[in-house]
Amino acid sequence: MTTIEFNYRLLSLKDNLNNFALSLTNNVDDANDLVQDTYLKAITYREKFDPGTNLKAWAYTIMKNTFINNYRRGMRQNAFIDSTDNLYHLNSKSTAEAERPDSTLRAKEIQKSIQNLSDEHRIPFLMHTKGYKYKEIAEQMNLSIGTVKSRIFFSRKKLMEILRDYQN
Repeated sequence: MTTIEFNYRLLSLKDNLNNFALSLTNNVDDANDLVQDTYLKAITYREKFDPGTNLKAWAYTIMKNTFINNYRRGMRQNAFIDSTDNLYHLNSKSTAEAERPDSTLRAKEIQKSIQNLSDEHRIPFLMHTKGYKYKEIAEQMNLSIGTVKSRIFFSRKKLMEILRDYQN
């Protein structure tokens, strides 16, 4: 496949790539940037494409991996490292958060909603929010991992329904 043929076939995927990028980012500007990054990488690494394979799937894989890498890079950049001796910054609440009465009320309502869940859903949900892995919860509660995942999923779903007023 010549460079011109490759570029033409790649450009013919523009609508598909735009739709996929928008589904990943939920933001038009970020989606356009992602499509542009995908085109750049696809053209840069054109020699790695096997002409006998699916170009659309290859471009989608590039886009998905680029999105994941950008997300991880953003998470690392936003990480806060507390270098104080006593971890003062990590252990202190921000004054804006501590002074807002509505945040206290919201927290109480969320806790009340969690407490109103049945034991079979509340216990795995709370364990998961405390950092337990699915396997640990399953072993401690003598359940299958699938059951634990299902109960946590339905707990989240029910809480989102009950607390929909707090969603953005």
